[in-house]
Amino acid sequence: MIRFLTFISYFSFLLMSANTNAQVQSKSFNFVLKTLLSHHVPEISVPAAVKAKDVAVFLDAREPEEYDVSHLPNARFTGYNHFDEKQLNDLPKNTPIIVYCAVGKRSENISERLIKSGFTHVKNLYGGIFEWVNQGQQVYDSNNQRVNKVHAYSRLWGKFLDRGEKVY
Repeated sequence: MIRFLTFISYFSFLLMSANTNAQVQSKSFNFVLKTLLSHHVPEISVPAAVKAKDVAVFLDAREPEEYDVSHLPNARFTGYNHFDEKQLNDLPKNTPIIVYCAVGKRSENISERLIKSGFTHVKNLYGGIFEWVNQGQQVYDSNNQRVNKVHAYSRLWGKFLDRGEKVY
């Protein structure tokens, strides 16, 4: 409960702050992630995920409208609200999988479900698509065209997207 109250207090402070310094913003985002996520599943950084992109299957655990705006290269849509492990019946249980969402909370939940269902090499992308774009990585739309747009989930969460055009 204390962790939750600390998170709410700090998050409220961030929203009232007008400071847009990228370094401060990055530290704020990192603090929010450290507080928001349970860290019960393995996490992977953006640079490590970039290195793994040729061997791992990337799963997008956001909703269709988010995925259609933009997603990671060759990411497979799984969704969150209607996620079903049966969508992945074609993947061997030892397939390297990287799950992502906007910031990492929904993908952390999906990662936990995948591990419980027997997948052995699952990692949550720390910071999600926001951190991917913030670190200068490319995203693609539903027509597989490179875009600069990112569905920012909400104006509240959009504060943590430093790069790219925010779509709501």
